[in-house]
Parts: sequence; C-alpha cells; structure tokens
Amino acid sequence: MEERPETELISIPATPRASTPEILTPSGQRSPRLGGSKEGKSSTWTPTSFISPRFLSPIGTPMKRVLVNMKGYLEEVGHLTKLNPQDAWLPITESRNGNAHYAAFHNLNAGIGFQALVLPVAFSFLGWSWGIISLTIAYIWQLYTLWILVQLHEAVPGKRYNRYVELAQAAFGEIRERLGVWLALFPTVYLSAGTATALILIGGETMKLFFETVCGPLCSSNPLTTVEWYLVFTSLCIVLSQLPNLNSIAGLSLIGAVTAITYCTMVWVLSVSQQRPPSISYQPLSLPSFSASIFSVLNALGIIAFAFRGHNLALEIQATMPSTFKHPAHVPMWRGAKVAYIFIAMCLFPVAIGGFWAYGNLMPSGGILNALFGFHSHDIPRGLLAVTFLLVVFNCLSSFQIYSMPVFDSFEAGYTSRTNRPCSIWVRSGFRVFYGFVNFFIGVALPFLASLAGLLGGLTLPVTFAYPCFMWVLIKRPAKFSFNWYFNWTLGWLGIAFSLAFSLGGIWSMVNSGLKLKFFKPS
Repeated sequence: MEERPETELISIPATPRASTPEILTPSGQRSPRLGGSKEGKSSTWTPTSFISPRFLSPIGTPMKRVLVNMKGYLEEVGHLTKLNPQDAWLPITESRNGNAHYAAFHNLNAGIGFQALVLPVAFSFLGWSWGIISLTIAYIWQLYTLWILVQLHEAVPGKRYNRYVELAQAAFGEIRERLGVWLALFPTVYLSAGTATALILIGGETMKLFFETVCGPLCSSNPLTTVEWYLVFTSLCIVLSQLPNLNSIAGLSLIGAVTAITYCTMVWVLSVSQQRPPSISYQPLSLPSFSASIFSVLNALGIIAFAFRGHNLALEIQATMPSTFKHPAHVPMWRGAKVAYIFIAMCLFPVAIGGFWAYGNLMPSGGILNALFGFHSHDIPRGLLAVTFLLVVFNCLSSFQIYSMPVFDSFEAGYTSRTNRPCSIWVRSGFRVFYGFVNFFIGVALPFLASLAGLLGGLTLPVTFAYPCFMWVLIKRPAKFSFNWYFNWTLGWLGIAFSLAFSLGGIWSMVNSGLKLKFFKPS
C-alpha cells in the first residue's frame, strides 16, 4: 500500500512587522496599508513568508489555530511516525496499549528459563573465579546491548522498527541488499522456533517427572511414554496459543515470571540446604590434553552465553507500546527492562553459585534440577519436588507463547500481504496448531536438541552480543575513531569471534561426550 507523504507543519507569523502601517478591516483584523506614508513616500510591503498575511484575514487565523492545535495534539497523544496499515492486523503490533509493567513481565518471562538450570555445569569446567567473572561480564555486556536495542527502536525519525529482523535489514542493508535479513534470520528463527521445540522436550519430560513423583509406585502399571507426554504438553501449548496478540499474553508472562523466580529460588535453596556429596570437589574438571581443556572451557562459556536470551524479542515487546513525542516508547520499555533484569540477576547468580557449591564437579550435564532429583530425591519431601517440577512446567508453557509470537507474526504477515485482509479466527488458529505440531515433530525427531546448550549458545550469540553493537554504529553513525565508534566495533567483532569459538567448543563437547544422536528415539 502506498504511503502518503507526511505533512510538514510550518510556523506562520501571527502579525506583520511592527513597522508596517496597518488599518482595520471590516472584520476587525489588521491589514497592512497599501498606500504611502505620511511623508508621501510610496512604499511596497514585502511579506515575511511565502504565505501573505492577507491570507490570515479573515480565515487565516482559524486555519493557523487548527494547525497549532493539531501539532499540540500530536505531541501530546499522537506521533508523526509512518504506520503500516498491515501492522494493525498482526499479533505483535495489533495492540499498542503496553506499559512498563507489561515490559517487565515479558522480559522476565523471556529472560529466565530452563537455560538458567545448566549454569552450574559451566562452573564445573571454569571453577569459582572464572565462572563468576565470565557470568558477570556476560550480564553487563548483554544489558548494554539491550539498551542499544531499546534506543534503536525509533532511531530514525518517522520509523519504528517493530521486529529484530527489520532493524537488522535497515542497518546491514546499506552494506548489501538483504544481508541484514540473512544475518539475523537464522539465529532469530532458532531462538523462536528452536527454543519452542526445546521447551516441548523439557516441559514434557518434567511433566513425566511430576507424574512419577506424585503417584510413585501406585501409577506405574501403564504409564504414558515420553512421546505421549510431549504430545500432552504440546496440546496445552496450542490451547494457550489461541490468545490473539502479544499484549494479550501479558498475564501468562506474569505467571511465567513468577514461576521462574520461584523454582529457581527453590532449586538452589533446596540444593544448598542438603548435605553435600562426600566426594565433592571444586577443581575444574581435568581433561587428558590441553586442547581438550580449551574446548571444554569454550563450551562452558557457550553455556553462559546461552543463559542470556530474549534480545530477539526486545523490539517486539517495545512495539506493543504507544509512542508520542512527549512520551516515547523507550522510556517505559527501559524502565520495565531494568526491573526485569534485576530479578534475572537474582535468579541466575544464585543458581550458578549455589548449584556449584552444592554439587561441585559432580554436576550432571542435565543441570541442577537433574542433580537435585538424582542426589536428594529420597531426602527432600516428595511434595516439594512435585511443586518444583510443576512450576517448571508452568514456566515452559508461558515461555512457549512469547517465543512463538514472532513466528505467528511471520505466518500472518505472509497471509495478509497476499490477501490484503486480516486473518480470520480459523486461519489464525490453523497457523498455530500447525506450528505447534511441527515443533512436536522436530522434538520427537531430534530429542537431543535440549542438551546442546553450548553449541546453540555459540550459534545464537551474535543476536545478543554482536549485532546490536554493529547496528548502533551503522544507524547512529558516531564520529569515526571516537571512543563510541571504537567501543562498539570492538564489542561487535569480539562477539563474532566468541560465537565461532563457542560453536567449535560445543561441537567438540558433543563429540567428546559421546552424545548419541538417536533420531525419533526419545529416552
């Protein structure tokens, strides 16, 4: 659809120059005298604007008042951003009544999840000092890149970048056409669809553990298989995914945030309150060769990088907020994000440090939840274990919705661009049912996907740590060779280098640990 050019508001002088002779018109408005002065000298009045002041009388002043009032209205409640009418039909931008509270809920739901539970695994390879240092640096780095994304949402006057891929295309597209799309497409698609598949695997397996914990030996006559638990979890996800847009799942995001904070706290508190295993050690795991040690460290750093996700949703969350000249969207977005990441730090650091203190280098590759169940399943009351597992299930259900929303948006964008009409409720439901079962099929085909945290952290690292720095330089254009210019280019290329290194470390770890790639054979 063709966009109309924006109307420029022109400042119009209310009265002519004081030195100009004036007479009163019948309408009561002042007008310059066309005749000569008292001295008899004839003079010609030259207007100060291309719009003659005679135009202001008698209808000029009302027209100017309308323009001034319109400008004030736009500054107070509206904006001069060019809006794509199609945005009103899509799940991310359909509702723009978000606020700082919604931003906090969504960021918490996207930022805390199952990946936090494997942080103690990274500490078992890095040890105390390097583990804490690496986690702290990664936290500060990703907080800076989140601030960059929030600021770039409306970096160009008259344009809102409502999706991560749109911003990447605007930044990298100047270098080469469609480069931004291809650079951002794979990692963002994985962070949406791949995370949704991993959530099905973890949610289904946790539901199975919850059932076994609650029922015990009484319900073991004919239990559901792992695939059947995946199917149960997928069906619940599909039912919840019928909520129409991103703002409508704010309640689910609140539930996901509360359950994540609760189970993270419960897991590390229960772990440190129990007696530690007698053979525990805090020395980094020793490996037979120097190269093996290097690759294991890189894999551990990839696990830490994978713990910080959600940047691929930052622009989408901000797109749900109204934005005006006096009240731009970045203010409530950043306020909500700051609150969210305080709580995220209060979850990630205790889980990593407490988990490593409780289990040391005996930590299993599945993370602290597996360690808790393996070492203390008979020491901890069965009810507490069941509640912990149930909270993980609720969090996975909530996280599935927010990570799937960009994919739903892409499906509906393709449909509306071809048909030039919004999706009906049946078409929208069909897309979401199809997407849910595609993820279920991938989860059954690749049941080992959730155990590749190091590799996947390396592959998706540029979205969080590298691309925002590059996009800041390319869009904001700081002075060449200034501190800002050097700082962002350095961080960006460091992020790319770390991405390659962590990916290699993840591949090595997968080969070294003898990961059995059992296709279509969930355990």
